[in-house]
Order: sequence, then structure tokens, then C-alpha cells
Amino acid sequence: MSQLKLKKTLVKNKIIGIIIEEIGGIHMIKKVAILANGGDVSGFNAVIRAIIKTAENNGVDCYGFIDGYNGLLKNNFVKLSTSNNSTASGILPKGGSIIGSSTNANVFNYKVVNEDGTVEYKDLSDVCVENIKKDGFDCLFTLGGDGTQKSARDFSLKGINVIGVPKTIDNDVACTEITFGYNTAVSVAAEALDRLHTTGETHHRIMVLEVMGRYAGWIALESAIAGGADIALIPEIPYDINKAVDKINERREQGKEFSIVVVAEGAAPKGGTITVANTRNNGAGVDNTKLGGVGQVVAKQLEELTGLEARNTTLGYMQRGGTPTAFDRVLSTKYGAKAMQLALDGKFGVLTVIKNGKLDYASLEDVVGNNKKIGAVSGNTEESNLRKVTMDDDLVKTARSIGICLGD
Repeated sequence: MSQLKLKKTLVKNKIIGIIIEEIGGIHMIKKVAILANGGDVSGFNAVIRAIIKTAENNGVDCYGFIDGYNGLLKNNFVKLSTSNNSTASGILPKGGSIIGSSTNANVFNYKVVNEDGTVEYKDLSDVCVENIKKDGFDCLFTLGGDGTQKSARDFSLKGINVIGVPKTIDNDVACTEITFGYNTAVSVAAEALDRLHTTGETHHRIMVLEVMGRYAGWIALESAIAGGADIALIPEIPYDINKAVDKINERREQGKEFSIVVVAEGAAPKGGTITVANTRNNGAGVDNTKLGGVGQVVAKQLEELTGLEARNTTLGYMQRGGTPTAFDRVLSTKYGAKAMQLALDGKFGVLTVIKNGKLDYASLEDVVGNNKKIGAVSGNTEESNLRKVTMDDDLVKTARSIGICLGD
């Protein structure tokens, strides 16, 4: 073969190779952005780190929007890197989010205060779309729960390349078996139960622990099993306080003068309603109800009905903060790496998930379920697709088998 023919062949092969790579998505992604949204959890930073590292290994630049969707609306972002002394260096064990987060930013129904003090709600999502296009981001990673991924799905309908990563300590995001942040929350709750055990046994008291779990009782149920609780009250099972009393009296007959009770913040009595601490005004389309206080209600009732002293501890934000467990570090890293790989493969409009114990992805359309209305973010409606505890779940069966009272 002549030098000229050889040169032409090499050039042709190179062009074909480039085309193949472009079709495969290898060189389509050059610049991506990450946002963390909703309540903070341990594992946010581990996901961010994994996305960045995977991106850097593939020649992709990473940026982070500050304070979730608020940052996207204001076009406030920073460059993210894992090199020495850079923004994302050494963040694996760090709690919270180095790029912040927002719990009140529904940009499809955004609260705007006018100069005259009047309030109105506007769809400002097109501003966000223009920001993404103007900045040249090829993909937006949304780290968050039900509301965050609902907005992500809505952005995908507007032509934005979006990939979600399921975050929430409540473990209630649809289509995945577990969310990052959940394991750390359960571990914190279980440790609290270990400590309450010794106080309850010493002073012959009923010790109540109120944990998070607005609409799903995963934390309460799993921590109750891990922490040796006697009673677990969860949102999925309206409780009869007399059933809890029966359990406590049964223990007293066995010579056990103390009992441990776990209550999810969203638990409610049969025929009753959830306990509301206050109502916020964070805008339309987000859940403005702040729960809290059911632990104290249950403790007071149990004290009156059993004659034993009862004390409530509300764990609160202790469950969200601090160093993630090894499990959550690994899970978050897997999720982050998978998300970036999906972007490289050109798979958009999806959520990274764990399915049958393995990494996978699900369509954001499947994640939001019937909650199709643009701007509707809040969970726990008839249209929502929250993942709740079912009565045939192994955790429920296990709890019943070992004698934990579920209030029914």
C-alpha cells in the first residue's frame, strides 16, 4: 500500500472512530453540574466526590450549584475538583453538603415577594433552563428525594439532560431499594436506643424515642429491631395506644419494669391525625407542615395508662448530620460513579437505583408515578409514588416474629 493510500486509510479510520465515540456518548459530555436539594443527609459529599472523580477520569469538568435549585435559579455555581486543597478534596467522611442545599425551592412554583410586599407564585423554571444552556452544561445531576426528583423530571420535559441520585434519610424514594443517608440515620437511632436502654432499666421507666419518618416508617422499624425496642409505631400502621399498654404490662408480668418505644414523627393513632409542630410558608408545591411532638404525646399517654414514668427523647437533626457510616460512604460512591457513567453513556431522564441488590437505573417518569402535574412537588398525595413500608416487608415480619408491638 502506498504512503498516500495508507494516510487516507488512517484518516478515514480515525474519523469513523470519532463518529462511533460520539454516538456512544464518550465525547458528548464535557461539562456537568451537580445540585444537592432537600434536607441534608450524611453521604451528600460522598456522592459529589464520586461524580467528580469519575468525571475527572473521563476528561469531564464538574461544577456545583450552590444551595440546590435556588442556586440554579440564581445561576450561582462553583468549579469542583478533587485535586490537592481544592473544593472537593477530603470530603468523603464529611457530613452535610459542600455546595449547600435548599428545602424551599420549587422553581416551577416559586414564591416571589414584590416591592409592595405582595406575594405571588411564578414558574421560573425557564430561567433555570436558560442558565443551564448559557453555562454550557451537558448534564445536571440532582441529588435529592421525592420533591427534588419530581422537579428533575419536569426539567427533563423541558429538554434538559438530567440524572437523579436518590437521597433521603426516610428511605421513601420510589423505584430503589435504599437511599443514601438512610443507613447513617438508622445507626444514629440505634445507638440512641442503646443508651436509652440503660437509663430505662436503671429507673424503671418507659423510654420513648421519636425519630424522623414523615410518611414512611423505615427508620423507626429498622432501628427498633437493631436497638431492641419493644414497641415501634410507624405512619403506615395507625396505632392503638392500648396495644402498646398491653405490651408494657406483659413485660411487667415478666418482671421487666421498663420498656423501649420508637415512634416515627408521622405516626398517628387510629381515627386520629399526625402531630403538627407548626406550619411554615416556604411556598406552594412544597410540604409546609413541620411535624414533631408525637413522641411526647405517646409518652404522656403511656404514663397515664400504665402508672410508670415515661420520658421522651426527640432525636431530630442528630439523624441527619455528622460522619456517614461505611455503608453509606460505599453506597453514595456507587451511586455517584453510576450517575456519571450513565451521563457518559447518554442515559438521561433517569434515577440511579439499587434493584435486586445491584446498581441500575429507572425512568424519572416511573419515579414520579402519577404525580405528573408540572410544579406539584410534595409527597404523600394520592398521585405520589413514595416508597412506604408494606405489611409483607421482611422488616415487618421480623419485628412481629420477635415480639415487637406495632400498635395494631
